[in-house]
Amino acid sequence: MKFISQQVDDYVVAHSQEEPILLQELNRETYAKVLQPRMLSGHYQGRILSMISKLVHPKNILEIGTYTGYSALCLVEGIQQNGQLHTIDINEELHDLQRKYFEKSGVGNQIFQYTGNALEIIPRLHIPFDLVFIDADKENYSTYFELILPKMKSGGIILSDNVLWSGKVLEKVKKEDIDTTALIAYNTLLHSHPKVETIVLPIRDGLSISRVK
Repeated sequence: MKFISQQVDDYVVAHSQEEPILLQELNRETYAKVLQPRMLSGHYQGRILSMISKLVHPKNILEIGTYTGYSALCLVEGIQQNGQLHTIDINEELHDLQRKYFEKSGVGNQIFQYTGNALEIIPRLHIPFDLVFIDADKENYSTYFELILPKMKSGGIILSDNVLWSGKVLEKVKKEDIDTTALIAYNTLLHSHPKVETIVLPIRDGLSISRVK
């Protein structure tokens, strides 16, 4: 579902910051070599992630769902000099491609990769986070939120991708559609949870920004 017209979308992208060359390279390689390349954050959303990170200027970032590393490279643009970005993905086949671009970025030593089930990995990370980006299996969004909330600093930001799910959150949900059901529940959780304040941005597939009180 397109939330704004193509003409407006084109104008917005054309008048936003240009995509860095390294990310252009990663974009091309992802589309050439990796299945489901539409999972990539891409130019416009990537610049939004970069801008938010620069505004927060986090010391520690957690990303749940690395894919090929595009969003991690956007988020790390705003990190403090001695900061760390911890990124988790279940697909071990993408590990080397991620690391290739992390090293090319010049800040590869600040990016820590984890391969496996995020539900098992997150409890082992004893780090206070300033910024978290959730972009993994939709069924577990609410569980991820509950796991990371105790690890968040006051004033920290939680970003959640795909929260509008191509507009399916507005439609009658089919019984077997676990992802849409989970996202509706997650959006309700963010809206009602006493420890966060949330806004939803209708960009790309929906991005929510939650500030921890």
